[in-house]
Amino acid sequence: MIRIVVAAAALAALTALTSMNVAFAGPTPAPKDAYAYIGYPNDGQVVPANKPFRVWFGLRYMGVAPKGVKYPNTGHHHLLIDTDLPPADQEIPSDRQHLHFGAGETETMVILPPGKHTLQLLMGDENHIPHNPPVYSKKITVIAK
Repeated sequence: MIRIVVAAAALAALTALTSMNVAFAGPTPAPKDAYAYIGYPNDGQVVPANKPFRVWFGLRYMGVAPKGVKYPNTGHHHLLIDTDLPPADQEIPSDRQHLHFGAGETETMVILPPGKHTLQLLMGDENHIPHNPPVYSKKITVIAK
């Protein structure tokens, strides 16, 4: 009987946390009110297909530092292409959909095939783990033609 009550209480607590959109994240605190944004291209913009176009990273109330550098209120950009945010308590994957900019870059050139694509920024700490709370941009859509 005690196990059932404990399990029910745990389930209720988890449900409450989930409904409050609590993000579980890494150990590095994010500065208050920090946010990332994509300065270019704009949401809904047409970009050239199969040709490089510039993506400009924006960041407010937080600084940029290269991977491996532990300095308060800093991190580095990760560009997510055609994917959702990864688990916030784990290292951000490094693959074709999760591009790492560990040298502190604030822009890049991207080549996309024809079609509709999504872009989103996610800041990572010196170990590529999202901050707590995670600092990320709005997801935008671009159309490659």
